[in-house]
Amino acid sequence: MPRTIPTVDYRLALSNDDDERAMFVEQVGNSLKEIGFFALTNHGIPRSLIDESYEQCDSFFDMTEKEKRIFLRPEIAHQRGYTAFGIEHAKDNPAPDLKEFWQSGRPYPENGDRPTYPENVWPTESIPEFQNVIESLYSNMERMSKRLLEACSLYLGKPANWLPEMTLDGNTIMRLIHYPPLNPTMPAGAVRSAAHEDINFITLLVTATADGLEVMDHDGTWIKVEGDQNSIIVDSGDMLQNLTNGLFRSTTHRVVNPTVASSRRYSMPMFVHPRNNIDLTPRPEYIAQTGGKALYSSISAGDFLHQRLKEIGLI
Repeated sequence: MPRTIPTVDYRLALSNDDDERAMFVEQVGNSLKEIGFFALTNHGIPRSLIDESYEQCDSFFDMTEKEKRIFLRPEIAHQRGYTAFGIEHAKDNPAPDLKEFWQSGRPYPENGDRPTYPENVWPTESIPEFQNVIESLYSNMERMSKRLLEACSLYLGKPANWLPEMTLDGNTIMRLIHYPPLNPTMPAGAVRSAAHEDINFITLLVTATADGLEVMDHDGTWIKVEGDQNSIIVDSGDMLQNLTNGLFRSTTHRVVNPTVASSRRYSMPMFVHPRNNIDLTPRPEYIAQTGGKALYSSISAGDFLHQRLKEIGLI
């Protein structure tokens, strides 16, 4: 029987029963420790909001290339606005990924303070509802990410707010990805998203409109993640792996090309980031639990992100 990623029921996190909440912590932690991925069911984000968000994707990515390129922001390493087809590639893979995407983050504070993350841009004149819909999805996903990080913190033997506090005013990003139909002009060896690991703390992926996501198992084989419209896929990234000295895994994954070249695909991951000044040095207690030797470097979250943006072609 083909292996699948674990499933965790989000209702456990919201339960009034102490044992059920403890079960949620255990299941989240064990999944990220064992394989680094799980499917979150009964997450409570309205299906209507997800569908409306995909409709906004259609509206934006159906615009002309000239219209979309108005929102290119290479001066901030494409961390907000539009990133055109063929710009980003996986680390250590020079072939560009076959995708284009839009990125937005949390709004600037109303008190006028300038945080370390970039300011959002929006295609308001072209698509009036785009900002409202995507900001609504963002806020729902961010609330959920806090619950998940609380569970991770408790599993790691820390206060519930240990990891969530590190993400306050962090550069958490919602990415709307469009994988267009394939055509013969695309570069040889290019795939929709080459094998890679996420850099951030955790990723929450609203299930894509088509299959294609695969996760590498311990033996190097690939686990196909079936498209379940009622689940959110969660994985742990390099920064959390670094902090825990590999106790939580950052697992290689990819999006393979479709068998039907004419098919297009959307997905909407949220990449949850700590603040730039957070020290990701492996903590002594996790070094002790993972063999007694530091396996990862001492680095700040900001330096780690800058390094990775250079490696994937966005700087």
